[in-house]
Amino acid sequence: MHLQTLPGLYISHGSPMLALDPEQIGPALNRLSLNLPRPQAIVVMSAHWESNAMEVSTAIRPETWHDFRGFPQPLYEIRYPAPGNPELAEEILRLLANAHIPAHANSTHPRDHGVWVPLLHMYPDAAIPVIEISLPVHMDAHGIYKVGQTLAPLRDKQILLIGSGSITHNLRELSWNDQQADTPEWASTFKSHVISKLTHGDYEAILDWKNIPHVQHNHPTPEHLSPLFFSMGTGHRFSIVHSSFSMSTLGMDIYRFD
Repeated sequence: MHLQTLPGLYISHGSPMLALDPEQIGPALNRLSLNLPRPQAIVVMSAHWESNAMEVSTAIRPETWHDFRGFPQPLYEIRYPAPGNPELAEEILRLLANAHIPAHANSTHPRDHGVWVPLLHMYPDAAIPVIEISLPVHMDAHGIYKVGQTLAPLRDKQILLIGSGSITHNLRELSWNDQQADTPEWASTFKSHVISKLTHGDYEAILDWKNIPHVQHNHPTPEHLSPLFFSMGTGHRFSIVHSSFSMSTLGMDIYRFD
């Protein structure tokens, strides 16, 4: 049986409230999953698992981690009990070792909301094995891009590769109480610039991220942008699956790399 090649994805996962209030992106994630061949497994690099060295979850059944405070109680009752896949985790560790990227197995790390919130909308049955890989804090953009390139061959085995972050992510600037507030120029300009460079295949301009206009305003810290570098490494052909803003400044884009 011929397996169809899956894309790499960059998903802006927004606030944990996305689990309860899908806004525009929830239905977009659901549609996307229906349009893709069903994955054999899913590999996610999340903004919310930062580590010193690269780590790969080898857990058989990772716990659902509610890694946030101050949200409504129903959010803390959600579980995403998708199994892990230790054999695939070992294959990922081998691929990384062969590419001279130091990485370690981690059998205890729970699954953070950067993983389970978007997957809740894509694969609510939680039946597909999910492996999380960490975001090494000392790795530069080119290093993270190389991780994506290293794992890209898994796409041919019907494994879905996801970078989960947020295309803009300045929590101090969110309009929590005014969903209709206009998006400021610094956020829209940044996002347009990123999309323009990716559309024209100028990946180097994105990997040189410190020179993107308004980057500091949109990403006071880079961990929600960094999974984009991973996703870019997984494929050469860029397309936009979804683009919107939440709470005026939180970019909720989904990008696809084939």
